[in-house]
Amino acid sequence: QVQLVESGGGSVQAGGSLRLSCAASGYSNYCMGWFRQSPGKEREGVAFINGDGGRTYADSVQGRFTISKDNAENTLYLQMNSLKPEDTAMYYCAAALRRYCSGTRFDYWGQGTQVTVSS
Repeated sequence: QVQLVESGGGSVQAGGSLRLSCAASGYSNYCMGWFRQSPGKEREGVAFINGDGGRTYADSVQGRFTISKDNAENTLYLQMNSLKPEDTAMYYCAAALRRYCSGTRFDYWGQGTQVTVSS
């Protein structure tokens, strides 16, 4: 059974940084990603990392966020720099039972961690 547990959310002023972590148990080297959702908005894919390490980002976070994975520790990270108020959302870690993320359905989700950016 795959379990994903996020941590690292919090409150920060605009321009600040946060690093989110997602501890994955029962999971191997497949596609993983970060999503976010704020009240009244649809869930948005933020960043993805393939099983081979290839990464993709939403246009809204390109150049500010970095997704990475420590395979030895089975932990996914999202380094978020130059945060903006519009980055405020609940952030979710997700995993898919496929090697590549493009067009895939995500099978497992974490419980979410809140990120709040004040102006």
